[in-house]
Amino acid sequence: MAVTDIKEKKLHERLTQALEKYKGKPGVLIAALQEAQEIFGYLPRKVMIRVANELTIPLAEVYSVVSFYSLFSTVPAGKQRLEVCMGTACYVKGAEKLLQELQKQCGSGPGKFSSEGPFSVSTTRCVGACSAAPVIKAGDELHGEMNPEKLPQLLEEIKKR
Repeated sequence: MAVTDIKEKKLHERLTQALEKYKGKPGVLIAALQEAQEIFGYLPRKVMIRVANELTIPLAEVYSVVSFYSLFSTVPAGKQRLEVCMGTACYVKGAEKLLQELQKQCGSGPGKFSSEGPFSVSTTRCVGACSAAPVIKAGDELHGEMNPEKLPQLLEEIKKR
C-alpha cells in the first residue's frame, strides 16, 4: 500500500469517528462540515458525498451550505490561508492592488492553487475592521493598513510560524 493510500485511509477513519457523533441529530451540518474540513484541509466532492450519506441529508443541501459560506473551501489550500478583504472600505483604500501584489508574490490567487507554496490567496467579504483598511486576514489574525510595500515583511513573519 502506497504512503498516500495509508494517509488517505487514516483521514477517512478520522472522518468516520467525527461523523459518528453527528448522526441522527438535527442542525449539525455546518459543525460536521467544519470538522471534515479540519481533517482534510478542504472539502473534496467525495467527502461532501460521504457527509450527506452519513447524516442522511440531501447532497444538494450539503453543496448549498458549502458554496454559501466563505469559511468552506472545495479546493486544496496552502499551509497558510491569506484572505484580502474586499469590503467597500478596503476596496476604496487599495485592496485590489494589494491582492494583485499578493498574487504575484505568492504565485497563488482566488481560484488558483500552488501546491509548492506555503500560502493560499483568496478574497473575502468585509471582516469588520474598516478603520484599518485595507486588511489581510492570515488564519485568524487581521493585519490592517496593509499595502504592497508591507507585504514582504508580513509574508516572512508568517513563514516563520
